[in-house]
Amino acid sequence: MATAKVRRVIPGTPLFDGEAARKGYALNKMCYSFNLADNRAEFVRDEAAYCRKYGLDPQQRAAVEKRNVLDLIAAGGNAYYLAKFAGIFGLDMQDIGAQQTGMSKEAFQARLIEAGK
Repeated sequence: MATAKVRRVIPGTPLFDGEAARKGYALNKMCYSFNLADNRAEFVRDEAAYCRKYGLDPQQRAAVEKRNVLDLIAAGGNAYYLAKFAGIFGLDMQDIGAQQTGMSKEAFQARLIEAGK
């Protein structure tokens, strides 16, 4: 007898599960393409065309335009692939962490240093 899948809910934490992976497939595929410098350059030249090339939906396109990590995650983005997207704009994982926590990068860095003591 098959059991129904129970989706875990952690308040304030979007889970990247099978449902999110299916939702974000096009977005993550596009972000993965940024491993190649030619693809990063193509994206910078014509962002809208590049998003269309990968079939991003309106939610994903809006999140890309806003450069908002939380919106990208809500649109099915995987943090590891989103790091490739963020790198195009000179953002690093601490910038992403700051966005995710609603802090400035400096406050986020101070929090990391304090946590490491």
